[in-house]
Amino acid sequence: MPVRFSGATFDLENLPAVTLPGLKVDKVVRPRKLSYGDKLRGLLEEYDKLLVMTVDNVGSKQLGILRKRMRGRARFLFGKNTMIRKVIREYVKETNNGKLMALLDLVKGNSGFVFTKEDVGALRKELIEDKVQCQAKAGATAPDDVWVEPGPTGMEPTQTTFFQSMNIPTRINRGQIDISERVHLIKKDTKIGLSEAQLLSRLGVKPFFYGVKIQSVYDNGDSYDAAVLDLTDDDIASFFYNGLRQVAALSFSIDYPTITIVPHAIFNAYKKMLALGLSLDSYSWDNLALVKEMLANPDAFAAPAAAADAGAAAAPVAEEESEDESSSAAAVNPFGDDSSSEESSSE
Repeated sequence: MPVRFSGATFDLENLPAVTLPGLKVDKVVRPRKLSYGDKLRGLLEEYDKLLVMTVDNVGSKQLGILRKRMRGRARFLFGKNTMIRKVIREYVKETNNGKLMALLDLVKGNSGFVFTKEDVGALRKELIEDKVQCQAKAGATAPDDVWVEPGPTGMEPTQTTFFQSMNIPTRINRGQIDISERVHLIKKDTKIGLSEAQLLSRLGVKPFFYGVKIQSVYDNGDSYDAAVLDLTDDDIASFFYNGLRQVAALSFSIDYPTITIVPHAIFNAYKKMLALGLSLDSYSWDNLALVKEMLANPDAFAAPAAAADAGAAAAPVAEEESEDESSSAAAVNPFGDDSSSEESSSE
């Protein structure tokens, strides 16, 4: 079918093949990328747990030492984020393992993977404890605050203007510059200036310790922040009890019965029974009689309680005054052991 365009006639059925500019007809993939993809696929098949770590300001030598120390226990993998995401997507399509899609959100920044079959909590603690002391680099972000302590610097008096430009108080002592006051030189999470880096270098101070940082954990489809590994059983119990208290408070406020308010409801009901019993003269029970006696004569019950508190406070003082007696008593079980119980029973 002929078509006219810009004064010319074209036959759509017999058009020659056209290669558009920028179009890759025969895309060549380097063997290095293929090998990297096969390696990542093999690791994803073998391991179902991994740590995602960042290696900012960490040298290749430090990583090499860490690899050697973890050999046989963990395997490290670094690479371009785009390549890692592409391999993961292709692997998910091949295996229909949708759990691995959680890894895509974890691949960001200067990161890497640590595949392992060990306990991720213990391994994370061991990884983050490996740090190397380094000098301050201009333009980098300070991980901690840096203070310059007062004292001699070993620098000549001709360099006084260098300190004056940074508002550092100095004095001349025995032909050298001394810093007279403690100065907050670098604040945390701020960029290090060239002058601050030069000053710390001249003073021979290496203020920072750099190492790998574990950001996230992937465990068989579940991904979470690595800070969760720092939680203890007491922390979890505390969170659980706080949640119970909030549920109980909500149930009371909307007057909706739940299992969390059962102890509180029983106690409140018992208090109402005591209040009703106090208004009755012809009816009583043991606990109500005790409450009536305490209300009628509170001083009689306050004196034993005060004496018990005084005895508890005096007990540590008595132990300090008699060290010899306490040391000899330490050799004997104060609660009694099997032999002492047998002797007492025989007596």
